[in-house]
Amino acid sequence: MSILKISRLGHPVLLRKAKPVKDILCNEVKKIINDMTETMLDAKGIGLAAPQVHINKQIIIFRTPLIEEEKEIKITALINPKLSKISDDTDNDWEGCLSIPGMLGLVKRYSKIRYEGYDMAGNIIQQEAEGLHARVVQHEFDHLMGILYINRLVNKNAYGYAEEIENFWQKRNDVK
Repeated sequence: MSILKISRLGHPVLLRKAKPVKDILCNEVKKIINDMTETMLDAKGIGLAAPQVHINKQIIIFRTPLIEEEKEIKITALINPKLSKISDDTDNDWEGCLSIPGMLGLVKRYSKIRYEGYDMAGNIIQQEAEGLHARVVQHEFDHLMGILYINRLVNKNAYGYAEEIENFWQKRNDVK
């Protein structure tokens, strides 16, 4: 496995719509997912989309929130994912991104979603998600559409360096 270079804000690969994967079972796709996993773990991320590592394919990976007692980290890979909202309910919360290091922004997302896609073996994955799980999947799916979280800010002023946000914004109750 290899650690891949993460594209950063300003690189055009982050603004393009990713292309669907045609041959899900090919070894190249497995290698991409393994390398993306290694890269995400090395960067201490909770999700990563192929465009973030300069690969124009519809592949996302993310850590699935688990019960604290479990020691194993479960990582889900989704190829050619589709996403739909379950309800119109939304939540505002702070997000960061490996492609925009050191920054946080307050983003509105659907509270509950349904997603589907293929795993590395070509099996279909269908799941409902809420909370952080739903937020991470929506964030990574946006990357496949060429959308960054900074395009979804609740308030253009609710964006800045993580340290400043943590010191000043996150302590306010009126922000969310």
